[in-house]
Amino acid sequence: MNKKKKNILLLLLALACLAGAGAFYAYKEFNRKAEDLSSAKAAYQVTAVELIDAFTGNEAGSNAKYLSQVIEISGTLKKTDQDEKGNRILVLGDSTSMSSVRCSLDSLYGKAGVFEQGSLVKMKGLCTGFMADDLGIGSDVILTRCIPIKQ
Repeated sequence: MNKKKKNILLLLLALACLAGAGAFYAYKEFNRKAEDLSSAKAAYQVTAVELIDAFTGNEAGSNAKYLSQVIEISGTLKKTDQDEKGNRILVLGDSTSMSSVRCSLDSLYGKAGVFEQGSLVKMKGLCTGFMADDLGIGSDVILTRCIPIKQ
């Protein structure tokens, strides 16, 4: 085999290896599962009222501090909702206020526990945003992938 054919064969072999490695990486990323927050350490421990007050008082500062952080939150359960996919959402906060913290339960823990309105609830979740009050219906801090913490 001459040198030119040998170099072309090596180049094709290297390209095939790179394509295989790229395909494997894409497959792993596509099938990656979200981290279970039960073992994640909370960056902050706050009450629902404190978190709501922080966001309503200084949204930009609170976004910088809490956004994309695991937060351990405790508060009074105002009500239980469901989203469009049927996942449970626990609404925490002061019953006299329209503002709340909306904790979307992780699908692994969605059926766990019985939560009674007015009871003290402790959760751990990922802070994903704040919906400011524009119409007088109350502001909401959003936590996703929440898991209940036993007290």
